[in-house]
Amino acid sequence: MSKARRETADLTAYPDLVVVYLGMRVNTLAGIRTVFGFGPKISHAVDQRPDGLLLHENVFYSLRHVGMREYWRDFASLEKWTRSEPHRIWWQEFLRNTGGTGFWHETYLRQGGFESVYIDIPVPTGMGGFAPRVPARGSMFSSRRRMGMAGEAPPAPLSETDLYGR
Repeated sequence: MSKARRETADLTAYPDLVVVYLGMRVNTLAGIRTVFGFGPKISHAVDQRPDGLLLHENVFYSLRHVGMREYWRDFASLEKWTRSEPHRIWWQEFLRNTGGTGFWHETYLRQGGFESVYIDIPVPTGMGGFAPRVPARGSMFSSRRRMGMAGEAPPAPLSETDLYGR
């Protein structure tokens, strides 16, 4: 019999570490095609090694719910990537037509703070499974604002007006 080998990650070199969990859920049969269409796009983007992305891992939640976990050097790197291509284009297209899927993410900051957003997720998931879900509008529209972070958020791929009208 051998003793368990117990280890931990030394994160001292990553004081501003950000962890993001993301998920895409198939809501209709058309969603199967949408989910499988995103896989190669995401793999290609990860292969390009975006500045600040430390690690990307695929996650399997269930037969109709897949996702990923990503570790970023800091929030600024993550935010910059989400506002650049190809992510900006993906997000614009998804928000205009979800393709029979739902999407969610949860962001956790090592320095403290977390936030979430759920788009067409009919089953309570993550923080939305125990905390009230409210519209992601106004002060809840961007990740930066949901976490109460200082500074102005870069322009969103689609503005609230583009999404909801006046």
